[in-house]
Amino acid sequence: TMNVEHEISLLVEEIRRLGTKNTDGQVSVKFGVLFADEKCANLFEALVGTLKAAKRRKIVTYQGELLLQGVHDNVDILLLQD
Repeated sequence: TMNVEHEISLLVEEIRRLGTKNTDGQVSVKFGVLFADEKCANLFEALVGTLKAAKRRKIVTYQGELLLQGVHDNVDILLLQD
């Protein structure tokens, strides 16, 4: 299994690739965009688990605890660290 730190660093790269900068200069991406992306689908066995780990480490933030495809497609995932 890939280690969590590595998965998180890949996640940060993908958020940068797919996301857009907001007025504060922070990068954010919709969960649905991340989830539907083919590269992300191939990279992450458990995208939601990686997101939770990144959130625990204060690398990303988003509303709610568990993100579900469809239900939470419009939730913004905000990159806290660059």
